[in-house]
Amino acid sequence: MVTYIWDKIYFIGTSHISINSVNEVKSFIKNNKPDMVAIELDHLRYISINSKENSKGISFKDIRYIGFKGYLFGIIGHYVQKKIGNMVGVDPGSEMITAIDLCKEHKIPLFLIDQEIKITLKRLSKLMTWKERFTIVYDIIISPFRRNIEGVDFKKIDLRKVPDSKFIETMMFIMKKRYPSFYKSLIDERNKVMAKNLYRIKQDNPNKLILAIVGAGHIQGIKKIVERDYNQISKS
Repeated sequence: MVTYIWDKIYFIGTSHISINSVNEVKSFIKNNKPDMVAIELDHLRYISINSKENSKGISFKDIRYIGFKGYLFGIIGHYVQKKIGNMVGVDPGSEMITAIDLCKEHKIPLFLIDQEIKITLKRLSKLMTWKERFTIVYDIIISPFRRNIEGVDFKKIDLRKVPDSKFIETMMFIMKKRYPSFYKSLIDERNKVMAKNLYRIKQDNPNKLILAIVGAGHIQGIKKIVERDYNQISKS
């Protein structure tokens, strides 16, 4: 389902472990035949997602650049996503792989619009505070004993589906409140990079139909940026 449209850029907000997202991407590309596709990947993650030999994308030697905290988060994040993917029977990033394969099949130009993962993890390493570390540890320890966080009942979440906009908005609020460095480095800064890259693609291809495939949690942030910063420029 198209979540947002901005001047011939059609956005599909996905869950990286949802079969629904895979089907939505497949359906849109086959039925609408976009002139180009932009996806929420950088070059390293693009290689990683297509290579079982380098499935983590980052290695121990990267600690010197991204910092230990960023490296540790990358490893844990990869493990958790893989674990949840196994639970629902969908490999993490399957919707991106589907888009990549269909672009190859139909000879559709593909653009990687995300910030380099090493830059993101380096920023996270730099911004993360001791308070956030303690909050994370506390949340992990206490999570089996409480039903919800900030009013969200996580036991009722269907991981096979893309969360609705209200749930996403609530999760963004929780992340911003409890883990501000995570929100800034993993969401806010990447939204700015992806919005800027999409605008450049649109500038170079003003009359083309572009499909942008990004995580559902990025849609509202990118929408605010393009409508605030790029609408007037694009119409001039």
